[in-house]
Parts: sequence; structure tokens; C-alpha cells
Amino acid sequence: MMPLHTMATLETLQFDNTYSRLPDVFYRRVLPTPLPAPHLVSFNPSAAALIDLGQDEARRPEFPRCFGGDLLPTGADPVAMLYYGHQFGVYAGQLGDGRAILLGEVRNQAGEKWDLHLKGAGLTPFSRDGDGRAVLRSTIREYLCGEAMHGLGIPTTRSLCIVAGEEPVLRETVETGAMLLRMAPTHIRFGSFEAFYYRRQHDHVALLADYVIGQFFPHLAHEADKYARFFGEVAERTARLLAQWQAVGFAHGVMNSDNMSILGLTLDYGPFGFLDEYNPAFICNHSDHQGHYAFQNQPDVGYFNLRCLARALSPFLGQQEAQAALDRYEAVLAAHYEALMREKLGLREAKPDDAALIRDLLELMQAGRVDYTNLFRALGTFRQGPDEANEPLRDWFPDREAFDAWAARYQERLRAEGRRDEERKARMDRVNPQYVLRNYLAQAAIERATQHKDYAEIDRLRELLLDPFTERPGMEAYAAPPPDWGKQIIVSCSS
Repeated sequence: MMPLHTMATLETLQFDNTYSRLPDVFYRRVLPTPLPAPHLVSFNPSAAALIDLGQDEARRPEFPRCFGGDLLPTGADPVAMLYYGHQFGVYAGQLGDGRAILLGEVRNQAGEKWDLHLKGAGLTPFSRDGDGRAVLRSTIREYLCGEAMHGLGIPTTRSLCIVAGEEPVLRETVETGAMLLRMAPTHIRFGSFEAFYYRRQHDHVALLADYVIGQFFPHLAHEADKYARFFGEVAERTARLLAQWQAVGFAHGVMNSDNMSILGLTLDYGPFGFLDEYNPAFICNHSDHQGHYAFQNQPDVGYFNLRCLARALSPFLGQQEAQAALDRYEAVLAAHYEALMREKLGLREAKPDDAALIRDLLELMQAGRVDYTNLFRALGTFRQGPDEANEPLRDWFPDREAFDAWAARYQERLRAEGRRDEERKARMDRVNPQYVLRNYLAQAAIERATQHKDYAEIDRLRELLLDPFTERPGMEAYAAPPPDWGKQIIVSCSS
């Protein structure tokens, strides 16, 4: 008989802690600094299920103490991870977990391993001039965006909960201190490898690569060219991730090499933003004065960061092997992006003129300052019949004649595939979200939480964004473009 699936408690989480069994040069052991008077802000049942944690555990008085830094889960082995990195294209030297602590790794009953990473856990040896804390505002943004990206089918870290405490933390103003329990199969990043390359500890680069290969790429472990194949797979994962970001209109905001996951996950949510009006030059990070991480630059920044990783692996990776993987990155990103955009347009077959059809629509959207998410959702209503059937779509564009010319090409393309409008709309609605985490939606939840200790909007958004493709009665306001005040929100690295 199959054993019954039993839910874990805080005391019975199955910790493994493979990372902390590496030599201590990879981390520093450090305990969290507790938040005073911790209380639970939000609990994520979907993330809890990943580690078999019962939902009733969130009701225990020990729960906020455990993830507010006061108690350690049984079996935890907390460490702060070391990494270096390139920030805004410039080598930054030693970085590391300055406000986050890896409590350990939990294995679920399926054998999957999940890091429990406590963000805002206090000072570590890598804090530099920081205070080691997170604030409620930033934890809400990361908590919600991880779930939003997961709902969109984009690889991402997840979050189990937010715990706040009675501790004032100074950012631009005094804010409420909080901790976020972040989850991922690993938090190893490109910068983890850079650390030992720039220290000229190449044996540690190899040791870390062997660890990552053994844990996450076991099919490569016995290959003679395992490091080249490893880098190639990381490049492909990164390419697919970047294509998904571009297709959904997501801007990361701080694509430093230390914020690039070795598994191709979206990692470290700070000044992110989803496009409202389509603008390829969109800068979501108020601190990015030069537009280094503008939306349109993200694919090139991914390439740059992969070059940083290739340099770190260069003692074991030939130049031709590295370049082949980088070339593959560009090819996979372009092909995957075009395939995703075809899906957004409801097209099944690849045609030579697809790139031009996509590009010309985006140019029309940019010129007309058209809402990115809502336009693609509305395109599901496009009809192949009489022109007047598409009058509502024409109204999205100030230059209606230009839209008419594009629509004629699109109509011809759809007719060539011979598909019914109803079938196409159903397929398009499964890839074009009705809801994304617009900054003004996150800000509304933040203001209710910080000003009134009302956390209901956080949970409402989390549940809505887990299935962003299904329209919900009474939730029309959550699909609306930002109001005037929502267009003025400033998001910086402190976010």
C-alpha cells in the first residue's frame, strides 16, 4: 500500500541542509535577529503545500515567532550565503546575504528540496552598511509578485508568509520592520560563482559547480564536458525566462548578476513593474538614472550576466564552448519570444512575416500609449467577419487608419489558418492575463496594511493572481489601467 500523505508541523519539517555541508567558505553561520512582538501578516497555503506544511500551523502562536526570527524550526541550520556580483554593469566585489538568512532546506514527501530563506532577518557578516532588515512595504511587493509570476507560469521564487513586528526601520521614511520567508529549490546565483573566481579560488568554483550539477543537473554529473553542458543549460533557462518576461511585459528593475538565479528563476523582487502603457524604454527603478535596466534592455543584460558567469567558469570552460552557449541564448530567446507572442495573437503556425506583424502592433501600441495587458486580452474579441465587428478595438488607437492596415494583415493571417473565432479566443484567454500585479494594486494593499493593519487586500490579491487568466465577477476594477495617482508611484531599490 502507498503510505498516507501526512502534513508536516513546524517540529516535523524534514530538513536536509546540503548547502551548509559545503565548506564554510561558502557562507557564514549566523542566527536571525528577532522582530519584537511579531505577528502574522499573511500566510500562503499554496507555498505551504510545497513543503507539506499543514495550514493549521499558521494559527499557532509559535508560527510568527518561528518566522519572525525568535524560534528556529527543528533541524534548521541557518547561514548567510556569500556571493559577489556586477551591479548596473560594474563589478561590485563582495556582496552576500546582507539581510537574508538561509534557515535550511526542507524536503517534501515527493523528494523535492526547498530552501527556506528568511529575508529581513537582521545583520550578517555581509550587511556592509545596511541594517539587515526588510520593511512591510517591500515584503508585500515580493510576496505578491512571486505568486503573480507563478500564476503566469513564469519560473520564480515563492513565499510562505510575511511576519511584521514592532520595530521601526528607516528607509526614505520610518517604516514597519517585517520578514519574508522565501522559498526556492536553491538561492545560488551567478554571483555565487563570481565570488570564488575573483578570489582566485578556482577549486571552490569547481566544487560549487559540482554541487549544483549534482543537486539540480544530475544527468550531467558523469559527462566529460559537464561544465560546458551545465553552462549551456543555464543559458537556455535564462533565455526562456527572459522571453517570458518580455512577452508578459514584466520589468525586473535590478538585473544584477547577483540577482540572477542559476536555475533560471525570477529572483529578488525589488523595484519591479508590469507595463501599463506599452513603452519599451520603461524604467521601473527610480534609482536607475541611466535606464540600464529598462524593459527593452533586459535581453541584452541577460547576455551580459551570462558572460559574467562564463568568466567565473572559465578555468573549466573553453572560450568556444562559452560562446556557443551565448549564441544559443540569443537564438533560444528570440525563438521563444516569437512563439509566445504568436500565442498571444492566437496564431498556431510560424510564418516568415510573424516578426513584422508583432513588431508593427507593438509600434502602434507605443505610439498610441495603449495598455499592454488589456490590449492583448481584448484582441481575443477580434473578428474575421465585417470590419465593423472590430470597431471597439479600433477605439484603442488614436491612429485608426494605421490600426485598420494592421488589422487587415492580421485578419488575412487568421483566415489562412482557418480557425473559428470562438476557439481562438478561448486559446488567447489562456495566455493573455486578465490581471497582473500593477504597481497601484500593490500600493493599495501596502497602504491598507501599513496605515490600518488591514491585511485582507494582500490575501485578496494573492488569490486573484494565482489564476490571472480567469475573469472573476465583481473584480473588474483589478483589471483597470492605473488611475492618475497610480501613474505617479515611485519604486526604488529600497522597495
